[in-house]
Order: sequence, then structure tokens, then C-alpha cells
Amino acid sequence: MSKQTGYHRRDFLRHSALGALGAGALARGAVLGNEQAEPARSAIREYRVLGRTGFKVSDISCGYVGDAGVLNALLDNGVNYIDTAESYENEELVGKVIKERDRKKIFITSKLELKKEDLAKASILARARKCLERLQTDYLDCMMIHSAENREILFTEGFHEAMRELKSEGRLRFLGVSNHGSNWYRDPEETMQNVLTAAAEDGRFDVFLMAYNYVQQDMGAEVLDLCRRKNIGTTLMKTNPVGQYHLVKSRVEQLEKEGKEVHPLYRSGLDRLKQKVEAAQGFITRYNLTNPAEIRAAALRFCLSNPNVSTVCIGFRNFEQVDEYMALSGSRLEPVDEKKLSAFSRSGAMFYCRHACAQCESSCPHAVPVNRIMRYNHYFDAQGREKEAMAKYRRLDAAKADLCRDCDGHCETACPYGIPIQGLLNLAHHRLTLV
Repeated sequence: MSKQTGYHRRDFLRHSALGALGAGALARGAVLGNEQAEPARSAIREYRVLGRTGFKVSDISCGYVGDAGVLNALLDNGVNYIDTAESYENEELVGKVIKERDRKKIFITSKLELKKEDLAKASILARARKCLERLQTDYLDCMMIHSAENREILFTEGFHEAMRELKSEGRLRFLGVSNHGSNWYRDPEETMQNVLTAAAEDGRFDVFLMAYNYVQQDMGAEVLDLCRRKNIGTTLMKTNPVGQYHLVKSRVEQLEKEGKEVHPLYRSGLDRLKQKVEAAQGFITRYNLTNPAEIRAAALRFCLSNPNVSTVCIGFRNFEQVDEYMALSGSRLEPVDEKKLSAFSRSGAMFYCRHACAQCESSCPHAVPVNRIMRYNHYFDAQGREKEAMAKYRRLDAAKADLCRDCDGHCETACPYGIPIQGLLNLAHHRLTLV
């Protein structure tokens, strides 16, 4: 149960037959050889080479973590890749933990957002040195451009000059880039595939952090194959699509309980979502999907089964998640899992706004950055990063989703997946502003 939201996901899954993807079942499948120490039970079982870096990373790695005890537990269980960023505000925590560890056995990545108003070498270099200072380390294994929104930003000379200086000092080993997809309606052609393909062809980037999951395969699969050919390390994020029916339903019930007016948009959106849930019941019954952990485990196995994936980055909030995800290390997708994912993708996928998509943004007359807002909503809902998500939304230098309340729903018309995105944007606005 999430203390922040006060909602128990298993209750939702039991009643609506839809839900998030995460981990929980026992690991199955072949385990690749590992030259490192033999892992203990429920520890990392597989290590993969991170592209041209040559570093053998745990197949399950650490994304955002806000608890030192949890991070220590991950490292004790064989996790050896930590992804952080300047904006995560957890580098000091990571630094304190790794200070007591053998630094050479841990691959640490940080990320810097490059803003148009400040792309000078001196500024970027100073920020990078601050990352090193907070992490209490002599060097970074990889520095990434954080959430590159277009190809142009990949070639920022100030960034590359600063990174060359750090490399010459022995303070940096590799470069990388992360991508969530285009956030602006003016640049609909700058998809994740476009940006990361350009980065791969450029040749200076050694590691990618990208969105990929069983629902959203189209762009990611081609990028992953290109990375294999270019020997680029691949780390995955956004591997857990999250259903939204219970969020809309909770909002409507809350307004009714408070005696407030429920906007027709919520009513119609809830009706559409409910119809999809009911339509999914046949698949739920057919494949006996009574345990949400089975679906969550299958989703992670889908990613681990791709030989072009180096590691799956997961945000950890508690010790229970450590146990659950460690149990899936070294596992592979099985035929029974494929059936479960197929059932869910024809139902739960209807509520999942694809990360790195942004195909609807060019249709918005208000230039609302749909992809970015839904990413913040994902931080809030799926990762428990409520304060960070709300702060990012507050600082958003673009139109916000309050404009979606009385809109004609151009985004829904344009969405190729039939997502009720207008209602989800309204919900995201309420959740990210508490209004």
C-alpha cells in the first residue's frame, strides 16, 4: 500500500482486474554465467556486458532510491549499477552509501539537464563537479544528457568540451543520454527513436537510458537492435505500464463525497474506462489472472528476455520491493507469460499513455506538453516521487493541463492507441496541484 496515495493496489486489481506491472513471482529460466562471486538466494543471478564499456552490470539495477538502507540491501544482493541525476536530489545519499564500498565494483551514472539559457562549458563543468562532490567519488562511470528532447541538444559543444576535460582528468569514463520522448507539440518528429538513433550514429555516447516495455515496443525494439550493432550499453526505464481506471474512479467518488460538482468530462471518461475494464474481463477469466504479481513478473521478464538489453533500472522504495525484484533476476519470459501479457495489453494498455510517444501533441491548440505531464504523473503514481513530480509540474514552462478541462479533446482524437488522454490529463493536473 502506498502511504502517499492511501490506496492499496491489490484491492484495485482484485476489483477491476487491471493494474500496475512490477515484480513478485519466483525467478525462472536459464541463468547466464557470471564471473563474479556466487550470488546468494534471492540475489542477482545474471550479469550482462554494458556495451563498449565492458563493465558487467547486474540485469536488475537501481534507479531512483531515497533510502540508504534500501540501497545497501540492493548492493548486498549483487546490484552494481546505480542511476542517479542532479535533479533527483539523492546524490548525497548515494555518496554516503558507496563510500563504504569497493568503488571499482559499482557503475555509477549521473545526469545533467541541458537548458538553452545556460549551455556554456564553464557552467556545465561546474555542475558536473558538484555531482562528483555530492557523490563523494573521484570519478563518474557515466555522465548522461538528461532527457534529451531533440537531436540538436546532443551536439551541445559546451557539454562535450566539459566532459572531455573531466575525462582528461580521469574524473569521467563514459558518456550517455536518456530519453523520454518529445515533450513539445512543435517537434513531433523528434521521437525517442529519432533522438537515440542520432546519438548512436554520433558515436560519442556509450550508454542509453530509454523507455521500453511490453506495451510500448515499436520504437524501443529498433533502437535496442541498433545499440547491439553499435555496441552501446542499454538501460531501461518505464518498464511498468500503469492502469488509470481506479484513479479516475477515486476522483469521482471523492468529489461526490465532498458534495462537489463532477465535471461531465470525468463522468464520460469513467464510463469509457469502465467499458474497457468490463471488456477485459473475458481475458482475465480465460487466463486465470487472479494474482497481480504474475502479470508484473511477466512484464519484467519480457524486458529481461531481450538479449539487446543490458539492465533494467528500477526505482526502489522499500525492502519488500528488493526481495520481489531480486527474485526475478536471470529469468526469461515463458509462453504462459506471453498469454497473460497479451490479455493485459488488450485491456490495461488502453489506459497507458505511452512514454516517449507524443504523437498527439501536435493536435493540441494550446501546446500542452502531454508527454511530459504524463511522465510527471508516472513519477507521482508509480514511483512514489510525489513531491518531485509536483515540483516539476509547478516549474513547467508551458501550458498546463487545466486548459484540458473544457477542451474538445483533440488529443484523444489524435491518439493512435485510443487512450482517454483528456481525462487522464485532467486527473494528472488535480493530483499534481492538489486542486
